[in-house]
Amino acid sequence: MKHLEQNENLNDLIKSGTYLVDFYAEWCGPCKMLAPVLEEIEGANVIKVDVDIHMDLAREYGVMSVPTLLYVKDGVVKNKTIGYVSKEEIEENLKGM
Repeated sequence: MKHLEQNENLNDLIKSGTYLVDFYAEWCGPCKMLAPVLEEIEGANVIKVDVDIHMDLAREYGVMSVPTLLYVKDGVVKNKTIGYVSKEEIEENLKGM
């Protein structure tokens, strides 16, 4: 699991491979509930993006609510879930990529 730093370019990081991008906020209750679930997802490249730090990315990707998970393959968003989701649902979405 990787936290996106201020000086990093998300688009460069996700341009090749399969990624689960978690748009979250420190103050968000459902985000805190989702965090341990994401740690249990085996073999997933998880990138956490704090919307309070990366407001421009949240706008770019149309994130209106947190948590928002983007399922990205080779730089293309294949799916998106909003709100808390179960480990099983996340794994099912990852399989479908």
